[in-house]
Amino acid sequence: MKRLSIFVLILTLFTFLLAACGGEEETKEETPVETGTEEAITIQGANGEVTLDEPAKKIVVLEWTYAENLLALGIQPAGMADIQGYAEYVNIEPQLDTTVIDVGGRQEPNLEAIAAIDPDLIIGVSFRHDAMLADLEGIAPTVIFNPYPEDESIDLYQEMESTFNEMAKAVGKEAEAEKVLADLEEVYVEKAAEVESAQLKTKDTILTLAYTGTAAPEIRVFTPNSMASIIIEKIGLTNVHQPEQFEIFGSTTFNVEGLTKYENANYMFTVPDIDNIYENQLKGNAVWENLAFVKEDRMYDLGAATWLYGGPLSAKTLVNQITDVLVNK
Repeated sequence: MKRLSIFVLILTLFTFLLAACGGEEETKEETPVETGTEEAITIQGANGEVTLDEPAKKIVVLEWTYAENLLALGIQPAGMADIQGYAEYVNIEPQLDTTVIDVGGRQEPNLEAIAAIDPDLIIGVSFRHDAMLADLEGIAPTVIFNPYPEDESIDLYQEMESTFNEMAKAVGKEAEAEKVLADLEEVYVEKAAEVESAQLKTKDTILTLAYTGTAAPEIRVFTPNSMASIIIEKIGLTNVHQPEQFEIFGSTTFNVEGLTKYENANYMFTVPDIDNIYENQLKGNAVWENLAFVKEDRMYDLGAATWLYGGPLSAKTLVNQITDVLVNK
C-alpha cells in the first residue's frame, strides 16, 4: 500500500511538471518578440525614394496643394509657404489653423524659418524647389513631387491621386486617404445626377482661368489631361477644347479672338478679384461681346477662390460651385 501511494505521488508530480512545461512552451509561442522599432516608411517622389523611420508628425509644406492634402487627412501642417495667398485663392474646408507658421514665399521659402520648426518632413514641388533640394535636405527629410509629368499617358488627375496617396503613406493615413477618394467619387455621382436633371441647352463646356497678359487679356483654357477637365467630365459635362499639341501644364492660352471656335459652348471661368478682365479690359470689347456664350448668357462664374490645381478638397469645391451656378442659375 505504501508503494502504491509513492507511485501515485510520483505520477501526479510528473503529470503536473509535464503540464507546466507544455504551458510554458505555449506561452512562448503566443508572445510576440518585441523589436523595439517601427517599420520604416518609404515614399516615392520626383527626387527618388525618401525613407522615414516613422510617420511624420511635424510637416512643412511649400506648395498650397500639399497643405490641402494634409487637411484632407485631418492633419494641420506645422509650417507652410504663402499662407496669405492660399487664403485668397483656395476655398476649402477645413481651414488652416492659426498656429500654422508661415515660412515665406512658395518660390523662395525662408530656410531659417523652416529649420526653426525642426520638421520631421518637408514637402516641396519640383518646378520651384529642385534647385534648393540640398538645402532643404540639410534641415529634414524632403520629398519633392512633380505635378506636371512629361509622360503623356499620365493625366493630372491621376497625378493628384498618386501624390495624395504618397503623402498619406508618409503620415500613416493610408486608410483615411482611400476613404477621402471614395467619398469624392460619390460626390461626382451625385453631382452628375444634378447636371443631368437640369436639362441644359448644351453640355459642351470650356473651363477657363483669365488674367492680364503683357499686351492683352490672356485666357487659359483647360485641356482634357488637366485635373479640372477630368472633374467636369466626371459630372457629365464635355470639355470641347482639343489642343493641337500636348500641354504639360494642362491648359492652352488664348486671346479673345481665339475663343470664337468655342462660342457655342458653356463658358465657365474663375478670375482673381484684383484682376477681373471681364469687368475691366473686356468691357466694351466688340469681339468679346459678340461671342455667343456672352450674348446668350452662358457664362458661369465659379468664384475667385475656386482653386483649379488642388487636391480632393478643391475637387469637391469645384463640382459644388459648378452645380450651384450651372444648375441653379
